[in-house]
Amino acid sequence: MTELKEKKSGFVAIIGRPNVGKSTLMNQLIGQKIAITSKKPQTTRNRIQTVYTDERGQIVFLDTPGIHKAKNKLGEYMVQVVNRTLREVDVILWLVEPSAYIGPGDKSIAEQLENVKVPVMLVINKVDTIKREETLLVIDAYRKLHDFEEIIPVSALKGFNTQDVVDTLYQYLPEGPLFYDEDTVTDQPIRQIVAEVIREKSLHALDEEIPHGIAVVIDTMQKRKGKKLVDIEATIICEKDSHKGIIIGKQGAMLKKIGSNARFEIERMLERKVNLKLWVKVQKNWRDSDFLMKNFGYEKKDI
Repeated sequence: MTELKEKKSGFVAIIGRPNVGKSTLMNQLIGQKIAITSKKPQTTRNRIQTVYTDERGQIVFLDTPGIHKAKNKLGEYMVQVVNRTLREVDVILWLVEPSAYIGPGDKSIAEQLENVKVPVMLVINKVDTIKREETLLVIDAYRKLHDFEEIIPVSALKGFNTQDVVDTLYQYLPEGPLFYDEDTVTDQPIRQIVAEVIREKSLHALDEEIPHGIAVVIDTMQKRKGKKLVDIEATIICEKDSHKGIIIGKQGAMLKKIGSNARFEIERMLERKVNLKLWVKVQKNWRDSDFLMKNFGYEKKDI
């Protein structure tokens, strides 16, 4: 037991505006895909917990929804998830875009961080898209906004400087035993990850206005006896009849594309063949219904 006590372990919140690359960074740090990624904002809706373990200890990352103004009950839920997370962690990792212009969204986050009592590290993402001298201008602009413990430029997509983030985090974590077994990568149930993969493939394939209004429910998921095969039936929930038509596509082409892309990734993740059946169902205004939100996995009690 003495050996465990010398290790460091703690919780780290990854925060930032929608679409700054929080999920991409977390997937890069963990070394495998847990959080779904998309160029569309508000991809992450729940607080996704992933675990990084090495000989120094354990970092539990909480990938939070992007901080934004709530427009409906789902939006309120997402904001509450972030607020609670900020109160519970040992370190906050604030991820920003590589621009010296600081917009109202980031100024609002800086205000929220004024009351936070834990170390805040600034991570400037996507620095592979700008010149080195521009990076220095971005660092200078943000330094005036908040008293950061550290400022680290990275490219989450290319893996540039991401190991530096892990090394630096360990400096600020308390000593203590590991929270999870060494081989744990996430506390998310496998059904939830499968639902998220299907939602991600829908986000990639569909028009701009539809993805915000979709949820995915796993109806059944079971291994077939005597075979290395999993049968999965899932329903894509949308808000309008017109959206249903777009998701299904001409002669079912769009739904087939989503299913095929999702199946490929789920098979890779589960390391077995998958028989995936997708359905589409309309539930008008589900994002403003506490009952339907609970049904689709967004539980207030989980906040």
